[in-house]
Amino acid sequence: MEYTLRKAVPSDKARIGALFIEMLQAIYNKTEAEGYKENELDRFFAGTENWICVAESNGRVEAFLSIEEHHEPADYIYLDDFSVSTPCRGRGIGTALLKAAEQYARDRGIPQVVLHVEKSNLRAHRLYKRSGFTDDKDEGGRIRMRKLV
Repeated sequence: MEYTLRKAVPSDKARIGALFIEMLQAIYNKTEAEGYKENELDRFFAGTENWICVAESNGRVEAFLSIEEHHEPADYIYLDDFSVSTPCRGRGIGTALLKAAEQYARDRGIPQVVLHVEKSNLRAHRLYKRSGFTDDKDEGGRIRMRKLV
């Protein structure tokens, strides 16, 4: 599968929202899931350090990763929402998005990337481990992971 990575634009919001719901349904094994609230994604299009990287194939966004820059208590990149469409999983798109976020951190001189994974999301946890992330803290239903870049 051929795809390109790019910075999301506001016209991608609906597709990002649909992928977010698909992710929640898969993680929690439910057919019903609440998506983003109105204007919740706007902060990623405001020209700040927060942005969304998307993977596009044949003109359709098939995956996204939201990337947030933080400076308290230390400098780190936080990876928040991350979803790859069901038919595109296992094709390297998720790994490519993670590498793009890591490169962004290096370009910004930020030494680490942090994320959370639900304990029930074993597939994602394996992906993060394969990508060099380590378990940092057990937070009940989820695990905080980090990677030095």
